Amino acid sequence: MSRALFVILIGLGGAAILIGLGIWQVQRLAWKEGVLADINARIEAPAQALPDRPDPETDAYLPVEVTGTLEGATLRVLVSQKDEGAGYRLISAMDTGARRILVDRGFIPTAADMPGLPQGAVTVTGNLQWPQETDSFTPEPDRAANIWFARDVQTMAETLDTEPVLVVARAVSWNAAPVTPLPVDTARIPNDHLQYAITWFSLAAIWLAMSFYFLRRRAKIES
Repeated sequence: MSRALFVILIGLGGAAILIGLGIWQVQRLAWKEGVLADINARIEAPAQALPDRPDPETDAYLPVEVTGTLEGATLRVLVSQKDEGAGYRLISAMDTGARRILVDRGFIPTAADMPGLPQGAVTVTGNLQWPQETDSFTPEPDRAANIWFARDVQTMAETLDTEPVLVVARAVSWNAAPVTPLPVDTARIPNDHLQYAITWFSLAAIWLAMSFYFLRRRAKIES
């Protein structure tokens, strides 16, 4: 086999592999956009009553409306907002009369004073969520300072004596200021497949260009 033929085969074979990877990422992009569209449709659906036995798999993002009394301690989860900087999500217990659940009331800046709980029965419209925010690198909560580093639904439920069910507020029936609700959305779900596809297609173009360069260089040397 001549060296020129070898370079051609390597060039075309490598480019085919890279283009194939790019096409695969385009297919993954279409799949991910379908998943996000489905999640957004679930988030924006009309609110319904809280299920008797919410399931983290089938009921994730389910829109619900709950009424009850917010009571007890409020847990602070350290977060950062793009336009606000550092702050806390406020997690409180709600007693609906028949059950106790967790409510994510929203965000306050770190410099803000801890707001009191509204008095009497209130209504929260939001979405069920079991966020996966903990891993082996997540620090344990600083219970003395009341600073948590992730929304660990199970541990928070044990701390506030509630069911492991979290409703993330979208709208509330009282003046929530200075708390700003942080509704559930898909902004934090990664979708980098377009960038990956562009990378693979770019590498394929570079691979072909380099193969062509070597062929031309060899032809000049042999001429």
